[in-house]
Amino acid sequence: MHVPTPAEIRARREALGIRQAELARLAGISQSMVARIEAGNVDPRVSTLNKVIEVLERADAWVVTAKDVMHTPVIAVDPNDTVSSAVEIMDRHGISQLPVVEGGVPIGCISESAIISAIEEQRLHRRQDQRVHGLLEPGFPTVPPDIDIETVVRILQNHHAVLVVEGGKVEGVVTKHDLITLLGR
Repeated sequence: MHVPTPAEIRARREALGIRQAELARLAGISQSMVARIEAGNVDPRVSTLNKVIEVLERADAWVVTAKDVMHTPVIAVDPNDTVSSAVEIMDRHGISQLPVVEGGVPIGCISESAIISAIEEQRLHRRQDQRVHGLLEPGFPTVPPDIDIETVVRILQNHHAVLVVEGGKVEGVVTKHDLITLLGR
């Protein structure tokens, strides 16, 4: 059995995004004890060290990120595409809204609701070649690929989708349906 060094315990905790106070709470020890273990200032009991290791192993086993759940490619339109092409894409894929992406960068979205509103307000006519940028709405929230899935779940409670962005470019998308499929894994 490998006994981790204080530096290994700290590195693993930080890699998992767990604060000392959270590790202490989950292990049933004080935060100051975690700090002393990580600093190498104390030689903890085997039972205490086992509690810390068990918490880190459980956390490591359950970390699911946006990158693990996202799907690609992202179905999107360019702001200069026609509204009719956006409608065709929505129809083909059975979706009600699309991210609008320019050069890989998300700039907004277009939805069936925006299109219907434009028709009602007579700003959009069947024979007109209106561009997507004319009906642009605020975009989907964006997250980095390594964000934990719990945060994505909270965001999706108020949004239909989350774009996964790295280096300013769209890499994938997570929808409510993607989260439901986690139940089958």
